Amino acid sequence: MTTAIVAVFALAYAVVALEHPFRINKAATALVGAGLMWTIYALAGGAAAQVAGELNDSVASTAQIIFFLIGAMTIVEVIDAHNGFEVVTSLIGTRSQVALVWLVGFVTFFLSAMLDNLTTAIVMVSLMKKLSGRDEDRLVFAAIVVIAANAGGAWSAIGDVTTAMLWIGGQITPVAIMTSVFIASLLNLVVPLTVVSFGLRGKQLEPPVSAGRATISPILPFERNLMFALGLGALVLVPAFKAATGLPPFMGILFGLGILWMVGEIIHREKASDQKQRLTLVHALTRIDMPSIVFFIGILLAVAALEHTHILQALALWLDRTVGRLDLIVIVLGLASAVIDNVPLVAASMGMYGLGQYPPDSFLWEFVAYCAGTGGSILIIGSAAGVAAMGLENIHFFWYVRRISFIALLGYFAGALAYIVQYQLTH
Repeated sequence: MTTAIVAVFALAYAVVALEHPFRINKAATALVGAGLMWTIYALAGGAAAQVAGELNDSVASTAQIIFFLIGAMTIVEVIDAHNGFEVVTSLIGTRSQVALVWLVGFVTFFLSAMLDNLTTAIVMVSLMKKLSGRDEDRLVFAAIVVIAANAGGAWSAIGDVTTAMLWIGGQITPVAIMTSVFIASLLNLVVPLTVVSFGLRGKQLEPPVSAGRATISPILPFERNLMFALGLGALVLVPAFKAATGLPPFMGILFGLGILWMVGEIIHREKASDQKQRLTLVHALTRIDMPSIVFFIGILLAVAALEHTHILQALALWLDRTVGRLDLIVIVLGLASAVIDNVPLVAASMGMYGLGQYPPDSFLWEFVAYCAGTGGSILIIGSAAGVAAMGLENIHFFWYVRRISFIALLGYFAGALAYIVQYQLTH
């Protein structure tokens, strides 16, 4: 049984990693893999009632993550529909490429911590299309956006799917992850920015031909600012809601989504139906990335099968015997996330190590949050933010390897070293 489950998972993982050449959506692969693994477990694992109970427990924990992601992604879509991100992007006015790359890097870094790295990458790469008319310049800025978005997501409980998973699972707490991983994440960004700046000295941004063309928007500034403030407030206040009520984060995000929905209905109630339609929460729900949501469901249930069959615990023991050092194990996991999606990697680490052995906010969980969150920047295919930028700007894999991978690797190791030193000094 164990061999069959591992074989199915490995095969499914390979097909997910080769999604583009195979042209098979990774969500379909994840669902098939999870279905086969639980079927094998149910048929060969013995007590059907026990397997069904374990599946119910896994669905309950998975649902918390999925509800949270659906709520957060819908809120972001509502903000975007109201042009809310113009509140941030309108502050960027410099034409110096050195100044702009630092400004874009830091705006992305902090925006990603409040939203999520995927959404932030899409917003900032789209912004650069409006600011720069030279393709080569935009490729460099898009690469920096990927690094900054992943670095920003790593130090916030709501900035990345993986940190949200760790928070919902009880492995980290919002304040602790911010204070412990912020410096490491900042170095992960600053080192690449410093290197890139040397190549951009003296260069000015060339505006696109269409720059300055007036656009007509039916959205009033009051509506834009209100929905931006409410949406961002709903996201940022989720940790406070959990601390005050003790309820899971998904309840806070759904509560905030309901408030945003109600306010939107009120302020748009006098608009014509064709103007109102694209501003509604109903429309926002159609724009969220449902294939990714389904992929998360499949991969989390697949990893849960590995956990309940004790395969992950056996892997943890093997790593302890062969590698020995916990920091090296986590660093290797982070490097692996450059090739393999970080969601199953983090899910696997949550199954490999228990909270009894490693309590909340311990070295393991915080370092996993940093390494899994930022390791994906080393290759353009290593993170959702990278894949989004790759599609928006047609970034070639080997261009990224030649121009960006090494400096991203420098930032990764600089941040990892900073976290280890900081941990040793404070514990």
